[in-house]
Amino acid sequence: MTLLVQKFGGTSVGNVERIQEIAKRIASFKEQGNELVIVVSAMGDSTNQLTKLALEVNSCPPPRELDMLLSTGEQVTIALLSMALIKLDIPAQSMTGSQVGIITESAHGRARILEIKTEKIRELLKEGKVVVIAGFQGTSLGSGKTAEITTLGRGGSDTSAVALAAALNADACEIYTDVPGVLTTDPRKVKDAKLMRTISCDEMLELASLGAAVLHPRAVEIARNYGIKLVVRSSLDNSKGTTLTSLEKKYIGKEGLELSRPVNAIELIENQSVIALSNIPDQPGIAADLFETLSKGGINVDLIIQSTHQGQTNDITFTISEKDLPIAKLLCEQLINTLGGELTTQNNMSKLSIRGAGIMGRPGIAAKFFETLSRSGVNLRLIATSEVKVSCVINSELGTKGLRCASEAFNLKDKQIKINPTTNFLGEPEVRGVALDPNQVQVSVINVPDIPGSAATLCRSFADAGICVDTIVQSERKNNLDSKSISFTLNKNDRKAADNALKPLLKSWPNSYIQEGTGIARISAVGSGMATQIGTAGRMFRALANENINIRMIATSEIRTSCIISEKDGDNALKAVHKFFKLGSTE
Repeated sequence: MTLLVQKFGGTSVGNVERIQEIAKRIASFKEQGNELVIVVSAMGDSTNQLTKLALEVNSCPPPRELDMLLSTGEQVTIALLSMALIKLDIPAQSMTGSQVGIITESAHGRARILEIKTEKIRELLKEGKVVVIAGFQGTSLGSGKTAEITTLGRGGSDTSAVALAAALNADACEIYTDVPGVLTTDPRKVKDAKLMRTISCDEMLELASLGAAVLHPRAVEIARNYGIKLVVRSSLDNSKGTTLTSLEKKYIGKEGLELSRPVNAIELIENQSVIALSNIPDQPGIAADLFETLSKGGINVDLIIQSTHQGQTNDITFTISEKDLPIAKLLCEQLINTLGGELTTQNNMSKLSIRGAGIMGRPGIAAKFFETLSRSGVNLRLIATSEVKVSCVINSELGTKGLRCASEAFNLKDKQIKINPTTNFLGEPEVRGVALDPNQVQVSVINVPDIPGSAATLCRSFADAGICVDTIVQSERKNNLDSKSISFTLNKNDRKAADNALKPLLKSWPNSYIQEGTGIARISAVGSGMATQIGTAGRMFRALANENINIRMIATSEIRTSCIISEKDGDNALKAVHKFFKLGSTE
């Protein structure tokens, strides 16, 4: 007998008629002999309506009381859906998060799941019942060991569903929504966005963290960590939707279901060279010309870093294999002779990276990584981040030491430590999806001391304030004060908190200051095939240059290329990149 966890979102259960239709669908699955655990959200926009009521009563509602209020939305849905199923002669029983035994941290509004007690669910399944569970909520033991209702935060019902699938060792978790599955981009902005039949959890994590709203990153994280088969389907028809692929199944450890070690691998890639082009013109097409030239020369570029511009010039730094340096240097010299600027190169470099699901969603991870290297006397030449990877370029003679110290800091075993690993993404699409995040703000800290520990100190300030940084880019250009600039992008809502977090630190760096640019957006291309395809980044830059869109910052990882652009160019950039890589539907 197949055990399925199915989740239906707010639009799928938006009114009585929709609930009755969903009940019929569930009944058909039950009649096929499946065991069913159903997770539902609050009806329609009732969560927003409840929040509005709270704000009318108190402009700053206490988190505990807000959780008490918001958790009622899902309780309405589970009761109505259970009634609808029983009317169809399908035995069903509704349960709140507390009744099920979804145990969370004591963090109102953003709790992570520690464990799920599955005994009651299994007992009801044995009785032949459909178990209807309220998503988005759980319970914790507060002061005096009194049970307290908690909520999981944005995307909480997705998180509840995948966590239940992991705890129950379900055959699959199906997320039903009002779109046909995971699309190549936002269909509201790009009309010919196409359905993806499959996508890896790592790719989906990148897209979800970049603003693709079909799945919350926390839900994808759990699916990836425990090897859950996760399917996104439409609640309006019977199409197969999109299947997310992940690793083999794993058991839940003692540290907690959602608190499993966020870093699950570390790798050191040796024999790297750094090429830096400084004081080149800051205008559309420069990055495209550079990386197209390198691509034609057969040069596979790894990390690409472009930080905040200074005046009318910019700097672009990238890493390549040491064996490719002679031809790459020659190609760059030819470009510099045409454009102007300076060229510097450095051999004997290594790239040290930590991997894991949702690394940037946990503010303390990057800080801990950089702090560990700092204490070991390892200075960071370059930094690049993504949702699943944090990389830094360091001197080769310190590579082994950095690898050992970071491995110990994150309690990694020998099998999780890789030296010069080979990529296994042959045959994968170079770009599977494109995402635009317009809710970004750029913060640059100018004149950061170029000494071990500076990046770690900055990241720790953000982490202690609970601020999630989306992108970290450390520039190559040194200032007269033997200092560098480090730029961050973060959510607009965190901008004021970022100022407060950085003020005490900047007092200890008297020459440093915060520089804020104009409105920005982040356009990103994601695909596992980037790791083995030459020239993907250059093609993305060309797509932007063709629309006369200037790139302010560049940050790449193994499977993602992100560009920071002017906010006004966001929608145009999304359409241009999507079209350039021929991701649209041919129907």
